Amino acid sequence: MNFNLQPVLENDLCVLHPLEEKDFDALYEVASDPKIWEQHPNKDRWKKEVFEKFFEGAIQSKGAFKITDKETGKVIGSTRFYDYSAEDDCVFIGYTFYSVACWGKGFNLSVKKTMLDYLFNYVSKVRFHIGAENVRSQIAISRLGAQKIAEEEVAYFGEKPKLNFVYEIEKKNWK
Repeated sequence: MNFNLQPVLENDLCVLHPLEEKDFDALYEVASDPKIWEQHPNKDRWKKEVFEKFFEGAIQSKGAFKITDKETGKVIGSTRFYDYSAEDDCVFIGYTFYSVACWGKGFNLSVKKTMLDYLFNYVSKVRFHIGAENVRSQIAISRLGAQKIAEEEVAYFGEKPKLNFVYEIEKKNWK
């Protein structure tokens, strides 16, 4: 791999820092809201013992970020790069969630654009796993120009497999 899966990335609204063990409490404060997980395949991730497993997977991935609001300095969510494939010239973005207070305020769009701009310096395709029931995320990723290319069972770290849709954006189609 010829690029860093955990750079510090920044845009007008927020900063993405590599996720560290010390970030657990601040991130769980965000993740403990059941509303965040309503459409997610793993609806009980708001429970501390379930989130602990998610967080462990995030740390082990060596591609996870905490997202911090530039205006307030507060942690507002998390996302990650994962499953890089040199053969497919592709990497995934996913495991993304935000505080409900951030919904509809441009955070997701700005974060995804920042991540895509970075990744397209190194790969020709970026993919996303979106839960089959997660209509909110399906709409959001489609607004970025992603196309649904497949359906597959995905086993998130320490969790049972769930049906996900695979979306893709190709560098040649990125604005």
